[in-house]
Amino acid sequence: MADLQSLQDLVPAAESAPVHVQKLDAQGRAYATGKRKDAVARVWLTRGTGKIIVNDKDFTAYFARPVLQMLVRQPIVLVDRATQYDIRATVAGGGLSGQAGALRHGLSKALTYFEPELRGALKKGGFLTRDSRVVERKKYGRRKARRSFQFSKR
Repeated sequence: MADLQSLQDLVPAAESAPVHVQKLDAQGRAYATGKRKDAVARVWLTRGTGKIIVNDKDFTAYFARPVLQMLVRQPIVLVDRATQYDIRATVAGGGLSGQAGALRHGLSKALTYFEPELRGALKKGGFLTRDSRVVERKKYGRRKARRSFQFSKR
């Protein structure tokens, strides 16, 4: 029996869930990178009044379509922090829709770095998952990725 007891003592303790800590730079900003299709967004989050600046323009001027503005605001509205943070972002690559998705992804990550307790709500909303869908490459012998040339019997 002493041997069995000594074996139980050797079993390592169950690992606890990872603890997420606040990640801020020297200026007190949270930084995150978001990606969607070919677009990449670099996002800096600071305490403020709710201004969103994208490529040195107001985000309503940069994303003129209301749908894209709504897409960008989704994470901060979900966690009810719309007027507590200033957001500065640079986006590059892809089109406007991809850039808005990349900004949403980066903003969600930056929020979790600033306030780790928001991670659960953002993860449940699906904002922390990188949408990995990209354009399929064109294949040789075809007109597009899947579209074939028109078949003619004669």
